[in-house]
Amino acid sequence: MTITYHPYNKNESIILDPLQRRVTSKDVMLWGALLILLGIGVYAYLTQWFSGLGETGLGRPVYWGLYITNFVFFIGLAHSGTFISAILRLAGAGWRKPLTRAAEAITLFSLPFGVGSILIDMGRPDRVMNIIFYGRFQSPLLWDISAVSLYLFSSIVFFYLSLLPDIALCRDRLTNVPAWWQKMYRMLALGWTGRPEQFERLEKVLDGMAIFMTLLVVTVHTVVSWVFGMTVQPGWHTALIGPFFLVGAIFSGTAAVVIVLAILRKVYHMETVLPVSLFNYLRKLLIVFTVAWLYMMLAEFLTTGYGNLADEMPVLWQKLTGDFAPMFWTMGITVFVLPIIIFVFLGKNNIGWMVFASISINIGMWIERFLVIVPTETRPRFISPLMDGFAIYHPSWVEIAITVGLFSGLSLLYLTFTRFFPIVPIWETTEPEEAERLTQEHHV
Repeated sequence: MTITYHPYNKNESIILDPLQRRVTSKDVMLWGALLILLGIGVYAYLTQWFSGLGETGLGRPVYWGLYITNFVFFIGLAHSGTFISAILRLAGAGWRKPLTRAAEAITLFSLPFGVGSILIDMGRPDRVMNIIFYGRFQSPLLWDISAVSLYLFSSIVFFYLSLLPDIALCRDRLTNVPAWWQKMYRMLALGWTGRPEQFERLEKVLDGMAIFMTLLVVTVHTVVSWVFGMTVQPGWHTALIGPFFLVGAIFSGTAAVVIVLAILRKVYHMETVLPVSLFNYLRKLLIVFTVAWLYMMLAEFLTTGYGNLADEMPVLWQKLTGDFAPMFWTMGITVFVLPIIIFVFLGKNNIGWMVFASISINIGMWIERFLVIVPTETRPRFISPLMDGFAIYHPSWVEIAITVGLFSGLSLLYLTFTRFFPIVPIWETTEPEEAERLTQEHHV
């Protein structure tokens, strides 16, 4: 006889408590605010849909602006889950276990908004199926679509498999939730009984997928960068753009994990589940990524400046001393100067400072994506007769409202998830000795 078995976790009640909390007035206000911002974004998009891209600040020669900046940023955030869950899993970093689901959820919810940014940027999104019917693999755009689609599907499978034991636990433990919750848990649990051999098979599958996801995360953001790098536009056509994009993606994604974990720790009172030591591990990783990002930036700009090519220098000077100089130097301060000072001198054992530095990093990394895309478009290699010379790009209220709506939608989805499923994996954070003892007791 096999008895339903779930690994015992001393923090189980703390982890499950958010799922049983009553909805408060603060919750309603937060959801309401996010829904309002999302609604404004939807209204702005409908305005663009009916009136055309003329409602935006896009035009010749700046065809990509805030929307493609958001696309690259969201895809970068989506690397957080793969890095923490897959790459650190292969590295044997046991400290990552309480963080994995929070990071994986960022991946799962960021990817649709990244893909959505592409559709929003299209003047005729109804023609997106032409990519499938008439797409040619000679185009890096089709490489990008294929890689991101595969990454989205693989992330959903990886996330669901790692969540499966805890869904079954919710089915068995949460008896005071609404009936439709119980029905949802039973359906999603797929008959999971928690037998030891099930856990053994699950671990093998997740280990195998971790190898695949590690290869995929490198492929995805490298291919995203090749959408730019395979052109001959100044500032884009460089072999360094792939590694640069990849480092930046993992950098911003890891910083986003710090922000999310700190909020979950505070709001759901998970101080014992998410101790300061976990944040210190992430702080050390972020120090490495900060230095790596600076190295990539210096290598790119030194190579460009030393080459002194006529087509490249206008883009470089646009960033250093021209129209985009305020954004460029703000990026340098928010991505490197402030974070390195905080992480080295102020951030150890201080979650507040680490969160401040992580917010600064993500603001700077969004600016960095903007500076990769727009200055090159304002100073293209060839000036078409259709263009009125060079250009400067000013986003319209439609683009800004849609951008705010995208971030609000991401926050709303994440918040909703934490009210239905454990945000800290219970089965993975079980004490090994206790789990082994219970396995022997319950497996007859």
